[in-house]
Amino acid sequence: MDSIILALAITFFLLVILFIVLFIRKSSSYKKIYTRFKGVIDIESEKEKVANQYRDLESELIELKNNYKEKRSIYENLLKEISILEEDLDFISYGIYKPHFDFETSGKYKDKIIDVRNQQKEIVRAKEAAVCHTDWEVGGSKAEGRKMTNRNIRLILRAFNNECDSAILKVKWNNALKMEERIKKAFEALNKLGEPIQIEITKEYLQLKLNELFLAHEYQEKLYEEKEEQRRIREQMREEEKVQREIEQAKKEAEQEEKSYQKSLEQARSEIESAHGEELAKLKEKMRLLEESLKEAQEKKERAISRAQLTKSGHVYVISNIGSFGENVYKVGLTRRLVPEDRVRELGDASVPFYFDVHAMIYSENAPDLETKLHENFNQKRLNLVNSRKEFFKISLDEIEKAVKENHGEIELTKLAEAKEYRESLAIQEQDKIKEQQKVALKEKFPESL
Repeated sequence: MDSIILALAITFFLLVILFIVLFIRKSSSYKKIYTRFKGVIDIESEKEKVANQYRDLESELIELKNNYKEKRSIYENLLKEISILEEDLDFISYGIYKPHFDFETSGKYKDKIIDVRNQQKEIVRAKEAAVCHTDWEVGGSKAEGRKMTNRNIRLILRAFNNECDSAILKVKWNNALKMEERIKKAFEALNKLGEPIQIEITKEYLQLKLNELFLAHEYQEKLYEEKEEQRRIREQMREEEKVQREIEQAKKEAEQEEKSYQKSLEQARSEIESAHGEELAKLKEKMRLLEESLKEAQEKKERAISRAQLTKSGHVYVISNIGSFGENVYKVGLTRRLVPEDRVRELGDASVPFYFDVHAMIYSENAPDLETKLHENFNQKRLNLVNSRKEFFKISLDEIEKAVKENHGEIELTKLAEAKEYRESLAIQEQDKIKEQQKVALKEKFPESL
């Protein structure tokens, strides 16, 4: 019996030891597994945490975008309102003004302005400039209500007229559309103020004010065009006077030469009657030369007379000025001078820093027609797209040569612009730059000696 109990006790003891050993092993294995996969467990947790943060940030981003759109809209509206009130060119973004009227002279614009102002007075007198949609009573009296309504209408119209007058006085070439917006803005603002008392400015009166603005702007533009046209005509008259003086001078000089050669020839003829031998041969040669010179003088005189009669004859010139306008910019103009280069020299005298280079000087008996055809051909390549009298074009010489051949005939253009003074100026600048660099290098190398 005792032996059985002892055996059971030993077995139980061994089982306990085995259990402890297995527990230790399991714990150690668990720790290894936990240590091994601890990062994975933390990543899952972190992933969930990041996902939650992302969802929060995404929600905030959507809210920020909505706020930005709202604030941006407010900002743009404020900029637009500031632009209407300010005269700064940086705020102009309303496009190009398109004329509403098309009168031939400034006088007609002036008459139309007076007519529009009279229409405004008539509409005010007829009480159709601003209207009230309610018959108000003051203290139970409709008469007092009408007095109040008339007073309020006068106040609103006075405010609107002042705003319109200010815009019309300030209108100029670069702000006509902005002044239009300013008048419309005043119209909307005053009508909004008049809503509680049921008073509004009529659209008919607004249109009359806008018409006055458009007319005032176009009147100024027409005045400018007329002044430019008068200036051009005066310049053309001065040019014609110079041409006539040159022709008269050339004719006078040719006549003097003709008389001189005629006199010398008559003298030689009288001397030849008594001359003999070698002296006779010399006189005959002298007479031959005098006859040739006389013929040349007579031809020169005929050319001058013919030139005076041909009012459309002249030269179409193609010139460039790289130093002033850059590469591939050419002036295509017209001169009727006997010496066309004189006109080119005048153009380069004071208005530009360098002289012009001549690429072609094309004589034509109808020079204005040739010039017009070339200008029409190059119209889309003008530097100045507003003033067609400015004859500068951004174009290649090959294009010019092709157009001249099509409208006049074969010509030879000087392709290379000499631009002597410009190129020499660049060379001097480059030399000065090199000298300055050398000076800096020496100063760095020998700081104590300089």
